[in-house]
Amino acid sequence: MDNSTDELAKQKFEAAKEQVIGAIAETMDLYGVAPSAGSLYATMYFKEQMTLDEMREELEMSKPSMSTGVRKLQENEMVKKTFPKGTRKHTYVAEKNFFRSFMVFYCQMWDREVKMNMNAIELAQAEFDELLNDPAVSEELNEEVKKKYELLENSKTYYRWLESLAASIRSGEIYEFLPKEIKDK
Repeated sequence: MDNSTDELAKQKFEAAKEQVIGAIAETMDLYGVAPSAGSLYATMYFKEQMTLDEMREELEMSKPSMSTGVRKLQENEMVKKTFPKGTRKHTYVAEKNFFRSFMVFYCQMWDREVKMNMNAIELAQAEFDELLNDPAVSEELNEEVKKKYELLENSKTYYRWLESLAASIRSGEIYEFLPKEIKDK
């Protein structure tokens, strides 16, 4: 291959990478990641590892913005800090397994949702129990409290299911029902 053909091939290669980087960066808002951090992750996805200086240089980001982005990506376990031997600078590596990224992020969110809502339901039902056992509460209010207690009791089914979904994803059991490899239709 001559130099001009090789140069054209490199340009096509870079354009194709940029297209994927742009798409990944644009969809990172689903993970609660700012567009700049999304660009950071998408860029790192194609690299073996990057130092903070390399990230700043390549993405032309401010130090505070980049640090915030890296920290958010680490919280979501989409980026890991590494400590290569023989160097004083640590590097960062992007998680390249999208199944793992999905699992970690959504399971964390679902765990948080279950915990917060189940705690609120338990507290509310304890209050409702007190009202139901209070002879001074009117019949009308008592009926309303019973209805709302049952409504909350029924909502627990969803939260238990969500908890079970997260557990099946973490254990890999879900892939028995919904395999990772899906054939084109």
